[in-house]
Amino acid sequence: MTTEPTSYHQRVALEKRAAIMEAATGLFLESGYDGTSLARIAEAAGVSKATLFKQFPTKAALFGAIVTESWRGGADGETAPKPGDPAAGLTTIGNRYVELLTRPGMDALFRIVIAEAPRFPELARIQFEHGKMPFFDTVAKYLEEEKAAGHVRLEDSTTAATQFLGMISNHVFWPRLLLVDWDPEGIDTHRVVAEAVATTLARYGVPA
Repeated sequence: MTTEPTSYHQRVALEKRAAIMEAATGLFLESGYDGTSLARIAEAAGVSKATLFKQFPTKAALFGAIVTESWRGGADGETAPKPGDPAAGLTTIGNRYVELLTRPGMDALFRIVIAEAPRFPELARIQFEHGKMPFFDTVAKYLEEEKAAGHVRLEDSTTAATQFLGMISNHVFWPRLLLVDWDPEGIDTHRVVAEAVATTLARYGVPA
């Protein structure tokens, strides 16, 4: 008995899922969350409504999947270097954060949340819990590990992580939400990360 049909069906299902999420993201941005129906998304994605409902029974579930996919990779081993060299570890984390924030569509995703949050507060919760918080928790945990190893002094890893990530996002992300012609390519992101690392270690680092 061959497994080829199963593999084929799995591939088709993944392709349809990707098409649905791409269509939904575009329609959410164009017409807003409330103004976009699952039926319209199915039509734009070229799938049946039954196929869409099988994968995403609600719009909130679909939006949550979009958020999770947009931040995928943010909380995995790539962004959680082992303690031992705070400068190198924070640089790795900072560069990964830049890559996440400058992904195509990330600014659009935030615009959807900001525009629709007053009527659909669950969107903000989904973005926070499924998107930013897993990455943020990874950074705070890393700082706690460096503290335990004696390489940094801090009382509150949450504050330190907020400060570090804020120094980066204020340069490479938040201007995109207000300035539609703003180009992150014109910013030396490596320098932004280096300055954030230097400032964080000046505040919390333990001299060698």
